[in-house]
Amino acid sequence: MANSTIATRQKRQVFLSLLNFCLTAILLYVRADSQTLKVQGTVTAASQPVQNALITFSDQLDTNNRYTTLTDTAGIYQVNLPQVSIAPTTTLPNEFELKQNYPNPFTATTAITYSLPSFSQADLIIYDLLGRSVRQLQAGDQPAGSYTVFWDGHNDAGQLVANGIYLCQLRVNGKAKVSKMIFSANSNGLAPLPEMAHSRLKKPSLKENAYQSAAVYKVQIENTTNTWPLIETYQSAELRFERDTMINFNVTALPVAMVYTDSLKQYIRGFGGANILQWRPDMTASQVDLAFGVGPGKIGFSILRLRVPYDLSNYNMSIQLPTAKLVQSYGGIVFASPWTPPPALKTNNNIFGGELKESSYAAYASHLKTFAEYMAANGAPLYAISIQNEPDITVNYESCDWSPAQMTKFIAEYGHTIGPKIIAPESYQFLRPISDAILNDSAACAHLDIVGGHIYGGGIASYPLAEAKGKEIWMTEHLDTDTSWNAVLATGKEINDCMNVGMNAYIWWYIVRFYGPILENGTVSKRGYVMSHFARFVRPGFYRIKCTAIPQRNVYLTAYKNEVGKVVLIAINQNTKAVKQTFLITNHAASKVTPYTTTKSKNCVQSDDLDLINGILTATLEAASITTFVID
Repeated sequence: MANSTIATRQKRQVFLSLLNFCLTAILLYVRADSQTLKVQGTVTAASQPVQNALITFSDQLDTNNRYTTLTDTAGIYQVNLPQVSIAPTTTLPNEFELKQNYPNPFTATTAITYSLPSFSQADLIIYDLLGRSVRQLQAGDQPAGSYTVFWDGHNDAGQLVANGIYLCQLRVNGKAKVSKMIFSANSNGLAPLPEMAHSRLKKPSLKENAYQSAAVYKVQIENTTNTWPLIETYQSAELRFERDTMINFNVTALPVAMVYTDSLKQYIRGFGGANILQWRPDMTASQVDLAFGVGPGKIGFSILRLRVPYDLSNYNMSIQLPTAKLVQSYGGIVFASPWTPPPALKTNNNIFGGELKESSYAAYASHLKTFAEYMAANGAPLYAISIQNEPDITVNYESCDWSPAQMTKFIAEYGHTIGPKIIAPESYQFLRPISDAILNDSAACAHLDIVGGHIYGGGIASYPLAEAKGKEIWMTEHLDTDTSWNAVLATGKEINDCMNVGMNAYIWWYIVRFYGPILENGTVSKRGYVMSHFARFVRPGFYRIKCTAIPQRNVYLTAYKNEVGKVVLIAINQNTKAVKQTFLITNHAASKVTPYTTTKSKNCVQSDDLDLINGILTATLEAASITTFVID
């Protein structure tokens, strides 16, 4: 009998040992659960829904299991996931903890995470500000571990609570901790998924242990070929879902410039500067090469501006010829501006101020024609000639005052007799009263080819009237004597702005000067290198093309295309830090992009080619820089 009792006890001990081993194994290893749960929500970026984004849920218990879905046009996603069982393993705190819910504020569902250092009596209750119990989320004895509980904004009766502030209280063994939560069911605020912890046990004891059923995933959100807006790839931390969940992702939108290669804007006539004799020494052949050459280290200008002298009989016009002919040998064009008519034709018989006498209109037209014919006869024909430099300001150098009516009448009656294309009015701030008068007079408008103006203090704006009349718009003079890097880079921004408002040409003041693109010592200046990003790569024959962007502070963009499909993108970053810029280029099959960058320490430096994948180019714009991207 005794032996039988001993044997029975031994069998019972073996059975209990096996049972203990099995239960411990259950707690330490992951087991699959046959249930599924639904996760849904929205993906937004830059306050707009992200459509056609690829969302991948990767099972962290078996990374071979991946579940994918796409957002719809409203940024909404939904995916069904298998629910699994897990047993976690990290260290617990020395005392119980209640973490701040996340997201907070929340619109649909928020995650509340707390930790217990040992087997405890724990109650998790939501209260309103009047101290009334709204929802009891957890109650009773619980093993040591970290727990995540979701609250969906409903009370114990299943009703949606009012928007407002609520208190989450965790009471453990008679002690309590409280956090504040904000619920707003109709808010547009969206937040990323929280990082959720598993239940983690310090020791696998039968008394304190129990496994919890949950789905554990990492989530990745990335672009597809149809995603809009483009986003930075998002990778979540390890996430745990215990029930059907609605939760929203707020991801980072890439600053995207949409470049429409089939949307042509204005024709680009070119970029250039002035060589005004005898106010400045003539340019040397070397300086002309630096200014009008197109190779590395050169600027690439294509337009030269000259001065029409007021005394043709006593002025050696031949001094204008060498530089003009050399520029034309580089493929450039030449135009000329008069600062004053001959004094005898003016009301004050002086080169300063006064007006052109109406009785002298024919003689002044003949004066301009004589200069143009001389240049053409000597191998340097003018592409265009201006009627007057800055007719709308009073100065103490060669000048002449013109009213809108006077210039309109002169062009209407004599513009066609001069020869080259007519530029007018070359006003000081590109103000519209004079040019509007000319454009609105049918006879004058018929003889006007180019609306020209300067931008001293204003005038950079679109000109629908000139465009409607089929006129090119040229910025024919500006200067800035500040040679600091910020001022030099601002010249690039100025050219950018002129192009974006529809101008066909940009012409600087003196080409050779301490503040100009060529220094008096015969080298290209920093301003010259900045200007080369336009002049060297956006050649005559290019068109500006449509380029729209998600706004990025202090970054400015333009895009261009020529008839053979070559695309040029120009980006100016006036920030003190580097920024990432993405371009989405439509209808272009190229796969490589060549960047050229100028900074305070670089001079139009060519970098390694960048990849253009499915029309997407992502590049880092250096701090305080201008970069030209060439896509052949």
